[in-house]
Amino acid sequence: MIPVKSTEEQRDSYTHAIIDMWHSATRDQARRGRMWYPEAHEFAAEIAAGNTHKGAGVVAALSANKSWAENCRLARKAFSEGTASGHFSDAVSKANRIMAGTDPAEVLPMNIKTGCFYVCIAQPDDPESVVIDRHAHDIAVREAYGQRDRGLGAIGRYNTLADCYRRAAHHIGELPSVVQAVTWVAHIERQR
Repeated sequence: MIPVKSTEEQRDSYTHAIIDMWHSATRDQARRGRMWYPEAHEFAAEIAAGNTHKGAGVVAALSANKSWAENCRLARKAFSEGTASGHFSDAVSKANRIMAGTDPAEVLPMNIKTGCFYVCIAQPDDPESVVIDRHAHDIAVREAYGQRDRGLGAIGRYNTLADCYRRAAHHIGELPSVVQAVTWVAHIERQR
C-alpha cells in the first residue's frame, strides 16, 4: 500500500498514472464516465421523491462493498419499503437515519469514500469532491491489488490520492469527479 505521507515524486507518479488512464479512455468510455454522476444524481432524486440529498445519502450509506447494480437495488428497496436492509448493520443504521431526516453530512464519514460519494452524487458539479475507491487507488499506482488491503481508511493516504486526482483534473481541465469516473470506467473495462 502507498505511504500515508507520500513524497512529491510519488505524488507526481500517481498523478501521471491518472492522466495516462484518462488519455487511454475511448470516446465512449469518456462519454459514459462524464454522465456517471449526473445519472446517479437523477437516480437519487427519483428514489427519494425529489429529495436528491436524501437519496444520495442512502445510496452512499449502502455502497460499501456492493456493485453499483446491487447498491441501486438496496437503495430503491429501502425507499419503497421505508427501511433499509440487506447490508451490514452500520450501513443499514446510517441509511435509516438519513431516511428519517438526518442530514447525510451528519451521518456519513465526510472525509473518506462514503461521504465523498454522497457529495459527488448530490452535487455532480462540486469542484473538490472525488471518490477514492479501490479502483481509483489501483489506477494511481498502476497495479491491480485484487483483494489486498489498500489502507484507504487512513485519512492521509485517502487525501494523498484525492489530491492527485485533483492535480490530474486541473491538468486536464475537468472536475476531479469527472476524471475519477472516466478513469474508473476505462479501468473497469480494461480489467474485464
